[in-house]
Amino acid sequence: MSESIKFDFHTHHHRCGHAKGTTRDYIESAIKQGFHMIGISDHSPYFASDEEHPHPHIAMSKKEFPLYISEVLQLKKEYKEKIDVLLGVESDFFPEHIELYRRQYKQYPFDYIIGSVHHVEGINIFNKGRWEGLSAKEKQQTKETYYHLIERSARSGIFQILGHIDAMKGFYPAFSTIQTDALTHTLKVIAQYDLAIEINTSGKTKDCGGWYPADDILEMASFYGVRVTFGSDAHEAERVGDDFELVRERLKQIGFKEWVYFKEQKMFTIDI
Repeated sequence: MSESIKFDFHTHHHRCGHAKGTTRDYIESAIKQGFHMIGISDHSPYFASDEEHPHPHIAMSKKEFPLYISEVLQLKKEYKEKIDVLLGVESDFFPEHIELYRRQYKQYPFDYIIGSVHHVEGINIFNKGRWEGLSAKEKQQTKETYYHLIERSARSGIFQILGHIDAMKGFYPAFSTIQTDALTHTLKVIAQYDLAIEINTSGKTKDCGGWYPADDILEMASFYGVRVTFGSDAHEAERVGDDFELVRERLKQIGFKEWVYFKEQKMFTIDI
């Protein structure tokens, strides 16, 4: 693979209930833009729920999961001469159910699994109302809990990529100004376990108006030797690869020399 390789590991589609278009639409969009690899990584079902489909506008149903896998594998074969289609999933991280999720994923030939913390203290991270009425100390504790969960996800051994590691700022930009050493400790753990964090360009579509993570976090990640990869987090096909070249240039400016991609859960390093 040449250093000019273009890839996007974070894409969704209609099964999750809040994205538009089919898996094929996202693959075709990647081909049109000259990408070499496209990862399909829709939201994991709520495996621990007693209900088949408890949150139809957030994630796919449990019975849809094997159908999702088979569709991506079929498209991988169909498009093999045009683009490398990779089988992924964006997995919620619920520490109390980690072994259940581990068992589910071991059944399938994933190229990579993105671990994302979407819930802190039982509340969605994008729920802006969660911050109302909190004292400065309580806000600090919430941020520390968030990064402690990300740290535990890094230690779990399930994931190759950690998703949008400052996404809690999405609809609450002041999150970034909350002072705590928890982020530094978490980045050290991510480096220790040799995982990648994604530069996720969907943050530009939220109130925070910037990528996940912010430049200051990327500078810290570079200092501690954290590996990086790219994901648009596209929920519509037109956003596949969004800002890929801008991210590449920004990473060079920050000091990164290489980034990584994954196949069959093995990490491959290429020059930026």
